[in-house]
Amino acid sequence: MNVLIVYAHPEPQSLNGSLLKFAVKRLENAGHNAQVSDLYAMRWKATLDADDSTLDRPADQRFDPALDSKRAFEQGLQRPDIAREQDKLRWADMVILQFPLWWFSMPAILKGWVERVYAYGFAYGVGEHSDARWGDRYGEGAMAGKRAMLIVTTGGWESHYSARGINGPIDDVLFPIQHGVLYYPGFDVLPPVVIYRTSRIDAEHYTTLCDTLGQRLDNLGNTAPIAFRPQNAGDYLIPELTLRPDITPALSGFGAHRK
Repeated sequence: MNVLIVYAHPEPQSLNGSLLKFAVKRLENAGHNAQVSDLYAMRWKATLDADDSTLDRPADQRFDPALDSKRAFEQGLQRPDIAREQDKLRWADMVILQFPLWWFSMPAILKGWVERVYAYGFAYGVGEHSDARWGDRYGEGAMAGKRAMLIVTTGGWESHYSARGINGPIDDVLFPIQHGVLYYPGFDVLPPVVIYRTSRIDAEHYTTLCDTLGQRLDNLGNTAPIAFRPQNAGDYLIPELTLRPDITPALSGFGAHRK
């Protein structure tokens, strides 16, 4: 299996840095091909702007993030760093996003990777839009047939992210990333690996973490993905894109979009 790890932590000697080295070694020892996009080491440009393409835009023409992305992708005028990351995604059978949870989301540099690499026509804006379908997305799209998973660290306690925890359930906190960033373009999304109370991890706890992470990495190909509802399989009204009234009528919010 070809595994791409998109990694976002600024300190190589951090817990995340150690876990990254462990993951790469574990994957390679199991016969997988591992590739890492270390965004801080790459000095990845996080901002999506007009410099992301070499389009010959008239001076009086405003920058349109979506349409400029579409034209640059279609005409082969994207910046080389964007095109290289898209090639890595094409190569990968499995994509792992590894990051610390900062302010209830991914670090800005990783969000910027998504915004720039997920070009119009590559990760979104694809497929038929009609009364029967609304594009190839949420279970379909360019990444269909590939798998993805999050490795997330957080300083908070596990109880803080429990069903009644102050920070909200971890599945809800990660929903925009797992359902939006990953499931939207077609990935089958595996349950995340979440590591809590990172400042309190001693040598014994680290060994346990590696055992747990190692088991997850050993089973990337046969772990059941999160059962998100496909958009075009009949559960949603088109083009309203709301669940049919007879589908889990007592549920609303994020949980309603899981079978």
